[in-house]
This record gives sequence, structure tokens and C-alpha cells, in this order.
Amino acid sequence: MKITSVEQLEQIAKQVRKGILEEVYSAASGHPGGSLSIADILTVLYFNEMNIRQEQPNWENRDRLVLSKGHCSPALYSCLANRGFFSVKDLKTFRNINSYLQGHPDKNKIPGVDMTTGSLGQGLSVANGMAIAGKMDKKDYRVYCILGDGEIEEGQIWEAAMAANKYKLDNLCVIVDNNNLQIDGTIEEVMSPYPIDEKFKSFGFQIINIDGHNIDEILKAFEVARTIKGKPTCIIAKTIKGKGVSFMEGKTEWHGKAPNEEQYNLAIAELS
Repeated sequence: MKITSVEQLEQIAKQVRKGILEEVYSAASGHPGGSLSIADILTVLYFNEMNIRQEQPNWENRDRLVLSKGHCSPALYSCLANRGFFSVKDLKTFRNINSYLQGHPDKNKIPGVDMTTGSLGQGLSVANGMAIAGKMDKKDYRVYCILGDGEIEEGQIWEAAMAANKYKLDNLCVIVDNNNLQIDGTIEEVMSPYPIDEKFKSFGFQIINIDGHNIDEILKAFEVARTIKGKPTCIIAKTIKGKGVSFMEGKTEWHGKAPNEEQYNLAIAELS
């Protein structure tokens, strides 16, 4: 499955956002803000960019994705369900004690999840390992790693960035979800990582700056990333926390809060 129509991908992204809302509403907990901000990027990855097979989740030649900001699992689960890895109906069981769709992704329980994540700062190290393994095994798969802009305040990210450059991991593509908000406020207020592009550039990455909600720009960024040789790529995606739901957009309080019934209905109506 490779969908190239921008309009069709935009419609899928809306369905992905509806799934995110259904998950956090059903669970009465979760992280809608950062999940909604990466919905467009994940839609392009799973429905256009990545070489994957939903009927063979562990196919050895598949492209890999590490959602380092693992608390935004609702976006990943919604994409996987809409892509056919498991039933969309199961999204309603999110965070239920008996559900396999726990608050953070678990590769041992969820079809299509490539890495168990949740402890912030560790995903890029794991993605490096996958990319190095691909080169050692002479495989042509690619590895994608989604980082939060607050997450890159973690020191381990920069150790991993050095390693990605040292080993010339041109099969690695990092995406920074730059929505400018984390749980305690703006990233400038907490511990500013700006300028993000210049920092990754200084660590040897090829930099691509995009609007993380413009499907055409996302498509072109991944196309360019595939042509980069001899070094890793970092796509800085400028996004809006809570994108797609007017009363959630740009609001810190929606980092980790579920909508009530009235808010859920309003949000779904906006996306319909």
C-alpha cells in the first residue's frame, strides 16, 4: 500500500486523529496534544513512506519506526489500526488493564510496534542500533525515529546523535516534533534546545525544515532524506500541539488530559 494522493492522505490523517481522541476519551487518560501533533507525519510514514507488510509485522526487511516519545502511543496505535495491523475497534480498549494497547508501546504485545518505548531520551540510541544492524546485515531497510522537542533536552539524545554521525547512518531519519510545548510549559521556558536545526547540523546531520502538518512538504522531505548518503538526516517538523481540535491547539494543559464527553463530541465534530 502506497498512497500518493495528498487529499487522500489528509483524509486518513483525520481518521487517525479521530482514533486518537477515541482512545484517550475511552481511557479517560492519555496524551492527546503530542499525539495530534504527529498525526500527519505518522500518516505519511505508514501509508506512503515505509516499506511494511501488515500481514507480516515482523518481516525482516521492513522499515522500522521508533516512537521515542512513547507517551504519544495513541497516534501510533491509530495509524497501525487504520493500516490493518489490528482492529480499529480495539482502540476503545486503550489503557484498559486487560488490553494489549497499554499507555506506552510494547513490541512484544502489539503487531507493528518495532520498539518498546516510554522512558524519554532513549529512542535514538535504539534507532542507531537498528540502523547499524541493517548496515552490518547488508539490508536496505530504513529506520525512522520520532523525538519530542522537549525530549531532546535529555543528554542521551546528543550522545546518540554523535554516534549516528560517527557510523554514517544514512539509513536513519530522525523527525523532531517541534510543537514547542512540554508538560511544564514552552520548551524555551523549561530548557531551550533552540536552534534545533543548527544543533543537529553541528552533530553531522543533514537538516530538513518543514511544516509538520503540510502533507506535501512531509512527502518531499522523506523523498529527499532517502537520497542523503554518508550521514543521517534530521527533519525538524514545526507542528501545533493538539492540531485538528481548535480548543486543544497550542494549549499546554492538553499534554496529558483526556476530553470529557462534551469535549470529545465537539472534537469529533470538528474532524468530520
